[in-house]
Amino acid sequence: MIRMGTNIAVIADIHGNSAALKAVLDNIDRDKQIEHIYCLGDLVGIGHETNEVLEMLFSRTDISFVKGNHDEEVLSIIDGKEPNSVGEEREHHRWIASKLDEKFIPKLSSIAMKQEKIINGKNFLFVHYHIEKKGKFLSIDNQPTIDKLDEFYKTSNADVICFGHHHIVHHFKSKERLYLNPSSLGCNHKPYASYVKLYIGKKGQIDVSFIEVPYDNKDFLLSYEKLNVPARDFILKFFHGEQHLQYI
Repeated sequence: MIRMGTNIAVIADIHGNSAALKAVLDNIDRDKQIEHIYCLGDLVGIGHETNEVLEMLFSRTDISFVKGNHDEEVLSIIDGKEPNSVGEEREHHRWIASKLDEKFIPKLSSIAMKQEKIINGKNFLFVHYHIEKKGKFLSIDNQPTIDKLDEFYKTSNADVICFGHHHIVHHFKSKERLYLNPSSLGCNHKPYASYVKLYIGKKGQIDVSFIEVPYDNKDFLLSYEKLNVPARDFILKFFHGEQHLQYI
């Protein structure tokens, strides 16, 4: 049966993991229904494959972007400003900034904080995370609820709000709107890369599919030690569940 509507993919938090990104983009490209990809920021940081990721993303014409907090931190360093990060995280951001090919800086710098799009009559808002009035990201809410989300977005006309930053799936639906977080594409305690496929029907109905794509993360994980990536012990433990230990 042919369904007359629009299919999009939503990806978030790639975090410099080109192996995971390639697996997801290959999966999306095999799905001939998907017309466009929305990327919810944190293209860089945590992972070390900065230039490979940006080359893959910026060479395409079917992706719309919003900026994430790691993208902001790295750009601040490149601009000669003090980043908000501290300690090992700041050292990590400085290392990422030093490795970033300058040809990507104009494009990365031009990415907006949010994207708004009307798809089959539904108002979509794409952000990296919830943004306060002063333009800063809120701290992660580890116990999100529909009521808290509706309260924060009570003045928004969005029917669907897609965000990332918090590396777990969110799928909330209130009378007001639908809230979605596809989880992190590049950071997972298992060798899966996550994204969301959305079908928006001609009458505004929405089908949501959370997809996990398996990939080989061995070389990616072992390269943290080879490259002497700052904060690697913390990253490998908290963002990748110490999967690298099975390869040592």
